[in-house]
Amino acid sequence: MKTATQSHIAQPTQTQIGPIAYGTWSGGRFMHFGETLSEAHYTDCIRLAYENGIRSFITADVYGKGQADALLGKALEIFPRESYQLVGAIGHDFYTGVRKGNTGYPRFTDPELREPSQYGTFIDMACERSLQRCQTDYFDLLLLHNPDEQGYTKNEVWEGLAHLKERGLTRQLGLAPGPANGFVLDAIHCYETFGDLIDWAMLILNPLEPWPVGLGLSAAAQHDVRVITRVLDYGGIFTDDLRPGHEFRPGDHRCYRPEGWVERGCDFLDKIRPLAERQGLTLLQYAAAWNLSHPAVECVVPTQIQETGNGARPIEDKIREMARMPDVRLTPEEVEQVRQLGDNTGCMALKGASQRHTVSTRCDEWPMRPELMAIAERYELGTDW
Repeated sequence: MKTATQSHIAQPTQTQIGPIAYGTWSGGRFMHFGETLSEAHYTDCIRLAYENGIRSFITADVYGKGQADALLGKALEIFPRESYQLVGAIGHDFYTGVRKGNTGYPRFTDPELREPSQYGTFIDMACERSLQRCQTDYFDLLLLHNPDEQGYTKNEVWEGLAHLKERGLTRQLGLAPGPANGFVLDAIHCYETFGDLIDWAMLILNPLEPWPVGLGLSAAAQHDVRVITRVLDYGGIFTDDLRPGHEFRPGDHRCYRPEGWVERGCDFLDKIRPLAERQGLTLLQYAAAWNLSHPAVECVVPTQIQETGNGARPIEDKIREMARMPDVRLTPEEVEQVRQLGDNTGCMALKGASQRHTVSTRCDEWPMRPELMAIAERYELGTDW
């Protein structure tokens, strides 16, 4: 078993992403959890991350209908552009589309909005406007954000994204399934179909949610797709700042999680705390090391939350905690030990293609297709989809 070293994770080169990134969904301004940071506090946190050595930043144009882009651009304007890596995400049409409750804004591929022949025009516009808000002329990586079935399968989508790369508006391209968990077979099919264009995928993974994403990591590695993992913190559990009975504010994004998730998480922490201490790691650092020890995973993005209540840890402490993450990887045996402790197989109805559906009634759920079941068979992923 490797033990923690005194050296921190090596800083990325100009074109390299990770291994630790900062996401603009942090701070409660756009995802509604914990205390909502003021604009000044929000930008200060981004600058604190940079000043402590985190040099990869991830934004999505739909957050605050461009506000997250703009605040990130404002925070980073004092630093040389070549000194950090910028990851953008486009996919929702908040320009002409109408928000549909908790399903959010429609994807730009919604047939009610445009035909496939018009995808390229939208992709150009969305990328250009996001770059303007971020105060830069290129992304190091641009992700297709929360695609619907058309996004995973239509040539016109990926032709439009490839055109951005040809124009120099992004250096790399990737896929960001979501917003909930699932999409394993859809993502693998996308790797197989458009793999020459896909450099990265951003997926949900942490020691309390090893399923289902863990099933598809070997396929990502096989297709040379590098993986960014989000929800590393499992809603704040791994910051060791939540206790059973924690009262969340009304509207807190985490209120949608199943009842008892905090209690389950705290029980899990008691089991792995000795493992983290043996490595000289905090619990959040240990979760990061566990993620980074998987095939293809090269970057982790915790959600930085300022919890409510007296005695809550300052968000600044959590940012510094990740910035000083040692360069540690776990053995395959320890990865499997933790996976078994946190096994969540079957805990939810997965999004994306499913045998549960005969028609597509939501933008994130659609019927299973024969070619996806063939993928499940080839990768030995079972038949219960």
